[in-house]
Amino acid sequence: MTRGIGIHRRELLQVGYSGLLGLSLAGLGRAAPARKPKSVLIVFLTGAASQFETFDPKPDAPAEVRGEFNSIPTKLAGVRYCEHLPKLAARADKFSLVRTFAHKDNNHTAATHHVITGTIQPGVRFDKPISREDWPCYAAGLNYLRPRTDGVPTGVSLPFFLSDGNLHWPGQHGGFLGPRHDPWQLNADPNKRDFKVDNLRIAPGLDADELNNRQSLLAAINQQQVRLAESAEAKKLTDTQDTAFKLLTSGKVSKAFDIAQEPAAVRDKYGRHQFGQSLLLSRRLLQAGVTVVQANMGRVQNWDSHSNIFDRMKRDLLPPLDHAVSALYDDLAQSGMLDDVFVAVIGEFGRTPKLSFQDKNAKIGRDHWAACFSGLFFGGGVRPGQVIGASDALGAYPSTTPFAPDDFGATVYQVLGVPADAEVQDRTSRPSQLNRGQAIQALFTGRSES
Repeated sequence: MTRGIGIHRRELLQVGYSGLLGLSLAGLGRAAPARKPKSVLIVFLTGAASQFETFDPKPDAPAEVRGEFNSIPTKLAGVRYCEHLPKLAARADKFSLVRTFAHKDNNHTAATHHVITGTIQPGVRFDKPISREDWPCYAAGLNYLRPRTDGVPTGVSLPFFLSDGNLHWPGQHGGFLGPRHDPWQLNADPNKRDFKVDNLRIAPGLDADELNNRQSLLAAINQQQVRLAESAEAKKLTDTQDTAFKLLTSGKVSKAFDIAQEPAAVRDKYGRHQFGQSLLLSRRLLQAGVTVVQANMGRVQNWDSHSNIFDRMKRDLLPPLDHAVSALYDDLAQSGMLDDVFVAVIGEFGRTPKLSFQDKNAKIGRDHWAACFSGLFFGGGVRPGQVIGASDALGAYPSTTPFAPDDFGATVYQVLGVPADAEVQDRTSRPSQLNRGQAIQALFTGRSES
């Protein structure tokens, strides 16, 4: 996790924080809706999926816009998806599709920060790393306003931290709210045969009584330390130790990470690939009581398609996404969780209407395009079977009301039961309104904005 204003590679542990309880977890807070607060799962298409090759194909556009893929009819009359999303097309009447997301920044880090926090961050550029000046992610904002006391984390991000090894994408933690509000971070592929999260279990040879003894001693030491240092980092340490203690003794979240306990048939239905097992693990965490899960579909910029877009999309990206998200919908519906979990499938922006070559030796692709992109939604009170908004004939710009990432953020917070005018304070007690967007009410009412 993070320390100070930055984050270092050596601190990206498999899950959580190290050195807690004398054990290593790497070895061991617009009107709130009347509805009951829900949980949120953000299926994040890191790198930005093309709207043309997913949910907004343009079969009648010129070839340089249309691309190589065909479109197919869906369960909704007149609505077409990309041919490589047949399972989602067969369930289109269960979803609500927004085709008019838009903003002004074609930069990956700035756009990612905007989407996963719901607020624009001036000054964030491609070479701007994660910082304690960032706006808080949704899990952090919720944890500030409604902190957990049961040992279950408010938020978990998986399967990997968004980082290329040198640059760590901003917006992934508590930002200016401080590290005590950071979500827990997994850094392991749940599809790997040897996947396990031992750091959420009591270490071998240590029983619950001994752990209680350690907790009592640790509490006494921490009382002395905190009197001497009432810093955010000191508070983070004691809060995290307390959370870890509750988690280790209850085992609730630890069991959720034990994905091997799922029947083979369920794992097969999600797909034996990173996308599928990440969404299955997300469902298990939500079932265990985690409120906000962000499941990154691949490592950072996985959907960035400047070249070779058609080979990669049809081979590596679209089939597993189609398989995994369809299985997730079926699973939530069959388990009775659908009404309680709001699912958003979205990236940081879209791709250019016109195909191009990155260089003379590259295969054709699409560049960054923030002016128009799509998002797919279901569960959590979303009204199914609708398309909200439309793009123009070339898929370049919204032809109806556009929605900004701020509006996406307002929607997430509304689902979580957070008031639109909720105020937070940074570590210097400076107040800020958490979000200034307008929730996309058409997702829930079916009355489309024009």
